[in-house]
Amino acid sequence: MDHTKLDAIDVHVHVETDPHGHLSLPDEFLAASAKYFGADHRAPGLPEIADYYRQQRIGAVVFTVDIESATGHPALSNEEIALAAAEHADVLLPFASIDPAKGRAGARRFRRLVTEHGMRGLKFHPSIQDFAPNDGSAYPLLEVAQELGVPALFHTGQTGIGAGMPGGGGIKLGLSNPMLVDEVAVEFPELTIILAHPSFPWQDEALAVATHKPNVYIDLSGWSPKYFPPQLVRYANSLLQDKVLFGSDYPLITPERWMRDFDNLEIKPHVRPKILKDNAVRVLNLAAQEEK
Repeated sequence: MDHTKLDAIDVHVHVETDPHGHLSLPDEFLAASAKYFGADHRAPGLPEIADYYRQQRIGAVVFTVDIESATGHPALSNEEIALAAAEHADVLLPFASIDPAKGRAGARRFRRLVTEHGMRGLKFHPSIQDFAPNDGSAYPLLEVAQELGVPALFHTGQTGIGAGMPGGGGIKLGLSNPMLVDEVAVEFPELTIILAHPSFPWQDEALAVATHKPNVYIDLSGWSPKYFPPQLVRYANSLLQDKVLFGSDYPLITPERWMRDFDNLEIKPHVRPKILKDNAVRVLNLAAQEEK
């Protein structure tokens, strides 16, 4: 990805289907999420995602979520995602997802995904994968991520997945409290960690972790900027201006909608390019990769 040819980098884009028509989540989960967001229930494939982002002059970090152990639903192929991203490397950057329940075998696979298939990070959704970030189950994966110098992105806060279903579809919101990631930042001080989303109802906790731990960042996906809590905007304009990243949560929220509302947000002019692209270039180590 040549970031010099892009206007922005979206660090939170979901791949929800593969070329065989298999969905990343059970259909009822995707339907509940679409209803929660008031979005169309659609699942574009990677070629469509790449074409869309190319037209927008935006780079996209793409990933699925492996929830096989918790739900029995087979995961999308990380290898296929990596291959498709390589075919659209001008705009796509792939992150892997491996269920922490897969233990050391999962960690070995993740190492191969980075070293042999070009994966550039690791995505977790604790509530759906049914693990606590600090319970140690993900540590074998995080050891590899820290060693290889690739980021780990953790969903934080409430989720639309399972919303409105009986018992929330069995999804436990408390597993995505950002304070659980604080301990991870202590155990892995050289690991770049991204807290995904404004972390409702734990926004202050996320801000505390990101200001206290130098290796922790926040992405702004999953919410329209017009709904950002005022303390998030205040910190983005000041203490965290170098640690906040643009993310949309596509396809549930489009970058056009996000950008339109971001234009009306009271963000200082010198901070806007940091949020939209510059911070991501640094966090994703894009400049160093392009020099190779």
